[in-house]
Amino acid sequence: MRISGRANNELRKVEIIPDFLDNAEGSCLISFGNTKVICAATVENKVPQFLKGSGTGWISAEYSLLPRSTSIRTEREAVKGKQSGRTHEIQRLIGRSLRSAVILENLGERQIKIDCDVIQADGGTRTASICGACVAVGLAIKKMRFKHNPLKHLVAAVSCGVVNGNVLLDLDFSEDSRADVDANFVMIDTRDLVEIQATGEKNVFNSKQLLEMIEFSHQGIERIFELQKQILLG
Repeated sequence: MRISGRANNELRKVEIIPDFLDNAEGSCLISFGNTKVICAATVENKVPQFLKGSGTGWISAEYSLLPRSTSIRTEREAVKGKQSGRTHEIQRLIGRSLRSAVILENLGERQIKIDCDVIQADGGTRTASICGACVAVGLAIKKMRFKHNPLKHLVAAVSCGVVNGNVLLDLDFSEDSRADVDANFVMIDTRDLVEIQATGEKNVFNSKQLLEMIEFSHQGIERIFELQKQILLG
């Protein structure tokens, strides 16, 4: 039995509060248990230099851990004067994930910038950010009233791992910190995979465990899609 009392294939309690910020075109506060992320989408009538004149749009993301989102204060990267490799990696992951769900040509020459600010971290911040970013982008697109809807799919993500030989879904920090295998799965609502990040942190893993992680992730992500649909299609 997990410390939280959850079944091995059970998500933490997931909550999404839409329109959490007044000024952003789309926003939400998303919670996976004690992990909480504010996601905001901003629509700009310009694109990066490499897309100028192309008639197509772009989606990019910024991610940050606020100083007291963690048990020990995390130094602001602005104070350090540079972003960590982890931050760059997560920003690129969020951007790739959202671009897989959007028809960029339907944006025209506009860019959607996503800000994901972690206000409380208890594992799974990158996957929570992707799930919340999808809602924020969907709300921004609805507000902008595009002639042709750019949002072709919902996209969501969840963590999975192997702890003491058991495959577990949606790891909290206590599980993630002692996991033999740590993985993140990103999927669109056709059940197709966008990305898999899987690492044998302390031990190797086999194909049977990988398939079990994929199946657990499918189950969890389907429940996240239901919450996203309630907000974006309701």
